[in-house]
Amino acid sequence: MARTVTSSPTTTRTQEVRLGIWIELVSIGWMIVEASVALSVGIATHSVSLQGFGFDSIIELISGSILLWRLVVERRGSSLETIEQAERRAAWVTAIGLFLLSVYIVVDGLVSLFTHTQAQASWWGVGLAIAAAIIMPVLWQGKLRVAKRIGSVALKADAACSVTCAYMSITLLIGLLLNRFLGWWWADPLAGLVLVYFLVQEGREALHEARTGESCSCGDDDCCE
Repeated sequence: MARTVTSSPTTTRTQEVRLGIWIELVSIGWMIVEASVALSVGIATHSVSLQGFGFDSIIELISGSILLWRLVVERRGSSLETIEQAERRAAWVTAIGLFLLSVYIVVDGLVSLFTHTQAQASWWGVGLAIAAAIIMPVLWQGKLRVAKRIGSVALKADAACSVTCAYMSITLLIGLLLNRFLGWWWADPLAGLVLVYFLVQEGREALHEARTGESCSCGDDDCCE
């Protein structure tokens, strides 16, 4: 099984790992906020896209916590073998969760479209989508910089998924605004169905890691075949 973090016990590497830990802590904190707001508002307003966005945040929270644990172990100078095995098992859970979530959103979205179920407009949802579209690219840049400097493929993949989350937030925002200002009730479930594309890409990446022990960037067709 390929190791996803190279070993180089230098002062610079130690500092970069410490920076990576802080970035992951911020990312996890934001995922908690994102999931809490998206799910509570999504359920209250019957928004398919917000609920899907919230459940995806929970899954990213779990995978981010595993990566944080991995960085902390390296920071302490411990062996990474056990953590790599745990990360691989967690990848199976993440992949299954993402695929099940995709099925849920497809079914819920189609039911909403056929029954003309209209989601209530919510400025909380709009605000969350705007905040995510701003925050996630910043986290992506930080994660990618650290990943390149310490040679962490797993952190690089996590950075790519942060970009995916930013794309998802923009899709979410468009759907919410169309529903809010133009009254296009179908825009919300349609946006939820569009999110499935991103969820499936993340699921394929997690499945690839679970099978091979190697990570690839979200949406990278070459390494996720």
